[in-house]
Amino acid sequence: MNPIVSLIIRSFVAVPVTVLTGVVSFFILGQNILPSFAYAIAGGAVVHVILSLMMNRRFLKKHQLTMKEFRYIRKNLAEANKKIRRLNKSLFSIREISSVKQRIDIVRITKKIQKLALKEPKRFYQAEPFYFSHLDSVVELTEKYSFLASQPKKNLEINQSLIETRRTLNEMTRVLENDLYRVISDDVEDLNFEIDVAKHTIKKQKDSKFPDENRWLK
Repeated sequence: MNPIVSLIIRSFVAVPVTVLTGVVSFFILGQNILPSFAYAIAGGAVVHVILSLMMNRRFLKKHQLTMKEFRYIRKNLAEANKKIRRLNKSLFSIREISSVKQRIDIVRITKKIQKLALKEPKRFYQAEPFYFSHLDSVVELTEKYSFLASQPKKNLEINQSLIETRRTLNEMTRVLENDLYRVISDDVEDLNFEIDVAKHTIKKQKDSKFPDENRWLK
């Protein structure tokens, strides 16, 4: 679940409990204002923690992950976020019109993979080459390309390096596309299976509606 949505839900429950606990302590149990306030805060905090544990447990069960696995994935996704920010910064600092489409494709693919892994953490394992190799490579390439492209005067060697880097980035874009396909490969297989089932159902329905016509066609 989205952390912000999760926080809103917990707060939505914990705040009324906090108020109710304070009112009960002060007006019904006859506690002084400070103890009532302390009980109210403690009651809200306990509810908040319990809800957090329950929601985390439900999330892990849904995605078939242990807490250790989830922490490992979350740590790597947090590091990937930093790398993607560096990538975006270097890509958008490049002023060349000719490479705009290439840069947009790189940003789109990297953000899509990260978004899928954040939403469904288990997909991280399908994207391990992206997180442990390909993302690092494309960040390093774009940062060096951005640095060389920003030089006011370029000699033959710099221009040759820029050409070679553009060519390599084209190849890396295809590598990233393969990473994205690997992440969604199960969805593609599921969709193909559903299509086959739907086709079989349609054919069966037609056969039951027009048995004589189908026999004649045979």
